[in-house]
Amino acid sequence: MVSVMWFRRDLRLSDNIALAKAMANSDQLVALFHLNPEQLSEQKTPNQSAFLESLRYFKKELSAYDIPLQVIYGDWELAFEELGQALPEWDQVYFNYDDALFGRQRDQKAAAFFRKHQIIMHTSQDHYLHGASEVLTQSGDSYKVFTPYYNNWKSLPKPTPVPTPTHTVNWLCLDMAIDLETFCQTRIAPLPDYQPGSQKALDLLKRFVDEGLSAYKDQRDYPALEATSKLSPYLRHGNISIRQVYHAISKAPDSTGKATFIKELAWRDFYHMIAVNHPNQKNTAIQSVFTNIEWDNNKAHFECWKSGQTGFPIVDAAMRQLAQTGWMHNRLRMIVASFLTKDLLIDWRWGERYFQEALIDYDAASNIGGWQWAASTGTDAAPYFRIFNPTTQGKTYDPEGKFISCFVPELAHLPLKYRFQPELLPESLAQDLSFTLGKDYPKPIVDHAERRKTALARYEFAKENHANHQS
Repeated sequence: MVSVMWFRRDLRLSDNIALAKAMANSDQLVALFHLNPEQLSEQKTPNQSAFLESLRYFKKELSAYDIPLQVIYGDWELAFEELGQALPEWDQVYFNYDDALFGRQRDQKAAAFFRKHQIIMHTSQDHYLHGASEVLTQSGDSYKVFTPYYNNWKSLPKPTPVPTPTHTVNWLCLDMAIDLETFCQTRIAPLPDYQPGSQKALDLLKRFVDEGLSAYKDQRDYPALEATSKLSPYLRHGNISIRQVYHAISKAPDSTGKATFIKELAWRDFYHMIAVNHPNQKNTAIQSVFTNIEWDNNKAHFECWKSGQTGFPIVDAAMRQLAQTGWMHNRLRMIVASFLTKDLLIDWRWGERYFQEALIDYDAASNIGGWQWAASTGTDAAPYFRIFNPTTQGKTYDPEGKFISCFVPELAHLPLKYRFQPELLPESLAQDLSFTLGKDYPKPIVDHAERRKTALARYEFAKENHANHQS
């Protein structure tokens, strides 16, 4: 009898529920990872590069314990048919399931395949503190708004990390496995600021608990500060479990920072629950009233936004941070999403797809949820009339202009007040500073005040139009 432990976005040995079950109940076991062409890009995107780097590192981690990770590639069904032929005695499979978006579709196909081939499935909910059906209203329905969800969520007991069994397992090798190093050579772009692996994740967690947690509430919105955990890529790739994170945070002394961070973990569970209940949310507005907003979708403006050349310094600094590092501070994600959808009136789906390519911590449920929040089209979304003023946001959350100076260095020598609005720099001072707007830094590509009025009118028209069609 042969069992397979199918790794996906749970690239770790410690506190891995499916792995613990597989090791405790198997004598012969294959450690498997399947590379699906549907999830791979011809481009060396930061998202893909980070995940493949994490996979390479995990393979090395396993090898230190004499566990060979068998990586297979190709169409899912054909690859698993070939796996069955290579393992004629295979009769058990263990994995941590996905129940939202692409992962749900894949796992439904997998369930049908395993039933057809009489392979017993052992599945576990490993990715969230509470699964999509665990936090329900008194009537048994899913929540649509975060606050009542959170009030229920925080009252429920939280799972604790599971120990890795000490049971001796005979780990098997496959002739069909590919050479991962060769595979990755043409598919990974360098990510100088990213270090993969479980140990790095645990080190970051310890540093954050010791040095950043208590001040988290007060400092988290300021991108010039190292005030966030930076754990998001490691949770995304499964180098660390959500239980390990919660357990470490919960043991820390009580503080407003601790309470705020735990609330962020609840948001993660909430957005996953929303994704499960709205399987089409990547392409469809959850609030039908805003399905038919008239977007401008100006491609030139979109390219300016992507490249950090909009003439709004905090937006440009954020987008350049993303391009250079594959990561963006959460406050900045809200600012640039509001700017794209409300100032430029570009469809939120354009921004969401770009983030999918560019973020090393891209999580579909949280990313889509955040974009629909910013565009006022999602559940529990920002009201459509709440439109961030990018200049005010810059002054508020980068008051000393340090973040702007770091990522938009052409503005670093300007007096502070002009770093937020270089278009207001007096001509005589501009000459003294050898600074030419439109040459050294772009003029604002839109007028925020005018675009705010236009956005409000577009949303109100969509709302009225929807009401007329309903009556």
